[in-house]
Amino acid sequence: MSTSDPAPAKGGKQTVVKPERPDEEKFKAEEAKLEKALKEAQDKTVSIQEKLNNRSSNKDSPTAKRLQEIKAEQDEIKAKQAGSKNSFAQVQERRKKIDEQVKSRIAELNAAKGKLSFKSVEEIDREIQRLQKQVDTGTMKLVEEKKNLNEITNLNKQRKNFAGFEQQQKAIDDLKAQSAEQSKQLNDPERKALNDRFTALKNEADELYGQSRSAQKDQNAIWEERNKARTVQNEKFAALRKLRDEYHGALREAKNYEREARKIRNEKYKAEQDAYHAQKRKQNAATKLEEASAPAYSNEIIIAEGLIRYFDPSALPAKTEAAPSKFAASAGGRAVDTKGFEGMKVAKKDDEDYFQGTGGKKGKKGKTTTAATKYSLDIGTIDELGKVGVNPPSSQAEVPGVVEKLKEKLAHWKSDQKRATDENIAKAQKEIDRLEAEEANGGSRDAATKPAQANQGVNGKPSAEAELQQEKDADADVAAELEKAKIEDASETS
Repeated sequence: MSTSDPAPAKGGKQTVVKPERPDEEKFKAEEAKLEKALKEAQDKTVSIQEKLNNRSSNKDSPTAKRLQEIKAEQDEIKAKQAGSKNSFAQVQERRKKIDEQVKSRIAELNAAKGKLSFKSVEEIDREIQRLQKQVDTGTMKLVEEKKNLNEITNLNKQRKNFAGFEQQQKAIDDLKAQSAEQSKQLNDPERKALNDRFTALKNEADELYGQSRSAQKDQNAIWEERNKARTVQNEKFAALRKLRDEYHGALREAKNYEREARKIRNEKYKAEQDAYHAQKRKQNAATKLEEASAPAYSNEIIIAEGLIRYFDPSALPAKTEAAPSKFAASAGGRAVDTKGFEGMKVAKKDDEDYFQGTGGKKGKKGKTTTAATKYSLDIGTIDELGKVGVNPPSSQAEVPGVVEKLKEKLAHWKSDQKRATDENIAKAQKEIDRLEAEEANGGSRDAATKPAQANQGVNGKPSAEAELQQEKDADADVAAELEKAKIEDASETS
């Protein structure tokens, strides 16, 4: 159940190791096993204790009564000893501190004396007298005389230090006296008397037990068995407590890690979503504005001109190749490919058997005459006419009328093109302003990794299935985040 510590990675960084959730089923199985073992140990201890109580239950015998009296007196002595236990501990602590001071000061004094070349004041005085006599003879050279005088000065300073040593030694002796006084308090006569009395009672009790040993020859074995049973009971209890502490500690660590990782992941996801939506809004605004800036009716004009040239090539000037407009891609629909019209022929009345059938039976002489010659157009041309709102001609005679309608629409679109384009730009700008205002007002979004409805459940509370799935997704997301972090760390340190 223990989690591994962070291992040092390359470049001095640490690799985060995800704490694993402890196995709850395994924990419960081990807990039940230890609880059972503890219960068995407790029952055994109680059973042995009852056996001891039964062996000592003869309260009518003089030995049993005396043992009860001894036990009562021993309890009184224990109570008195417990009352003075605190004061005894305080005295013992004071003596310990004083002894530590004595040792420290003795060490300091010895270290200071070790720096001097003389052991006593008398030795220093003798050396000073010897040097002074040499100076007093007057036979020494000036340099040697000066050297002796300097040494005499230094010796006088050392002599003063010895006076300080005496004061330090006196302080040490005072501390030793205080320690001895504390020791006397520890050897309190009343305490000693209680201990002696307790010992005497214990000896008497032992003697009484010895007298009845013939009847209780296995008493000691039972006591030992009871003590062993208690030891086993304590071990089982300690093992159970350790198991629970490790499990709940590992579970708490895993939950804290998951909570923190989920928080980091959600913050990162929200930041990414905010950046993504902001960029998307900018792109959409630019696209809308670009589309709106394209000349209005561009597609209709292209289709109409192509149809006019198709029906009446002389109606419009020849089409010149122009440079591609920046708005060409934004024009909706498809442009008419006039090349598709080249080489095509409009069916006329004198085109016989064009999309017409013959009537009558085979073998009959002659042919049936058609009621009227049909005017046929390809599907593409009919589709283009529908886009500009003009009905296709049903005969060659209707072609000029169709061309006139196309010219009227073309003229209207060209004259109204600037107004419609400005209107489109204004609408697009208004929509952009509305979106920017909503963004500035902080429109709420569900930035969670789950749909809000699935997470909220009924009455604002998530369902058990949603919570379980969220936990599983959280584990997977945390693992992915950690793997990504490891890759980033590796790329940074490489």
